[in-house]
Amino acid sequence: MPRTVLPEGWSRPRGYANGMAARGELLAIAGQIGWNTKEEIESDAFSEQFRQALANVVAVVEAAGGSATDIISLTIYVTDKREYVSEITQVGQIYRELLGKHFPTMALIGVSELLEDRARVEIQGLAVLASAGAPT
Repeated sequence: MPRTVLPEGWSRPRGYANGMAARGELLAIAGQIGWNTKEEIESDAFSEQFRQALANVVAVVEAAGGSATDIISLTIYVTDKREYVSEITQVGQIYRELLGKHFPTMALIGVSELLEDRARVEIQGLAVLASAGAPT
């Protein structure tokens, strides 16, 4: 199980961790966008694409034999930072539905575009699995 790292004297961050430490098998999760299992984007709404992209990250971790709490880092790429900020309440609700109160390290990066033209968000992750040799 990963543990949160907080340097002495630092304020506790809201919604992310400054550091995570863990032992086990490292799982790198490729950037996931808001498409379904048939690689179809079903909605142009930012919050719905965020939901699907994060669900896809969790699905990869679960396919490797882990769970959402094994995620130690998320990098979120958005094509419009203002859209992300304006939907932060919905994003927070979706996050809690899928990851609960587990807050790994995170970075949010604004980009001019993503490979898929309709994609508004892409989420890449790292997880540490407790045991090697889980099903793929």
